[in-house]
Amino acid sequence: MSQEKEIIVGGQAVIEGVMMRSPNSYAVAVRRQDGSIVSKSERLSKLADKYPILKTPVLRGSAVLIHSMMLGVKALNFSAAVAFEDQVGEEAKPQTALKAAAASGALMTTTHAVESPRPVVKAEVVEKPSKSEPSSVTATATGSIAFAMVFNILLFIALPLLLTNFLFIYFGWGDAPKVFIDRAAASGAPWYYEIWMWLQAYMKPVRPSVAFNLVDGVIRMIFFIAMIFSFSRLSDIKRVFEYHGAEHKTVFAWEAGEDLTVSNARRHPRQHPRCGTSFLMVVMLVSIGLFSVVKFDSLSLNLLTRIAMIPLIAGISYEIIRAAGKKESGAIFKLMTLPGIWLQNLTTREPSDDQLEVAIYALKESLKLEPEYV
Repeated sequence: MSQEKEIIVGGQAVIEGVMMRSPNSYAVAVRRQDGSIVSKSERLSKLADKYPILKTPVLRGSAVLIHSMMLGVKALNFSAAVAFEDQVGEEAKPQTALKAAAASGALMTTTHAVESPRPVVKAEVVEKPSKSEPSSVTATATGSIAFAMVFNILLFIALPLLLTNFLFIYFGWGDAPKVFIDRAAASGAPWYYEIWMWLQAYMKPVRPSVAFNLVDGVIRMIFFIAMIFSFSRLSDIKRVFEYHGAEHKTVFAWEAGEDLTVSNARRHPRQHPRCGTSFLMVVMLVSIGLFSVVKFDSLSLNLLTRIAMIPLIAGISYEIIRAAGKKESGAIFKLMTLPGIWLQNLTTREPSDDQLEVAIYALKESLKLEPEYV
């Protein structure tokens, strides 16, 4: 006698393919240039099983984020290896693959981790041998993720903080310190010394307030939208966005309890409330509140504190996304994820049937490694 169990599914777009994950396994499916689909599937080992404390609300969000990034590196390794194999002898193509890897690692990491009731699929458990990727591909994918992390910290934490501090001092907002630049004293000094004095004057620390963090948050969102819009204009990245849409449609079909077919998946929207894009938008909203609570009269301390609070912000944001994904969630949770839904008009595109087929293939391969329930 079969029984129902909540199976959590989610995924990530990769180069010419999709990675899908279920509670105990994941699979990557990639379309080769000859039209065939190749895949890699493995069982998952979770830190939360070894350390139960990581199942605690908020803490589990950070654990899921780290685990998702590790899976993202593996998925990119496999898809990049397939792309390189298909493009042997071509000089321009590897550059395309690298750009897709960077964009996929930076933007497409998803957090589909909300319980979705669905009958368990009975399938024979099959472990597929995975082909080891070249070390150069592994280093490239890992380097892309590391670069994306450092780049995002600089672009979305450091630069907005410095720019907001400058604006508050320049316009004399809030409790901004008074600044006087004695240009007469610096008139005989070299030009670079005058610039240094100018920077010192306008970088005097402003103690962050709610208004300060609102301006800081608006600047971060402008940077974020501008970056995504820039990526969306690149022809090479458009296909990654199409696979992103295919992943969402397939997840919707699964959550609706439908058979995993191209026709069923095609009917669903490509914007999903638990997408990584929505997650990042919620992160920005949550950070506005937390940064207003923990604050110092020092730019360096404020910067270090904001970096240190990333796990906490990610954990709280994860719980909001988790609650918003439930059918019984309230209007407030739905409203908080709405900006991310709108933004997915840029980060997803309507996929072709061939791309939907790849996403469905990946999910089916992942489900094959789920334990059988009788």
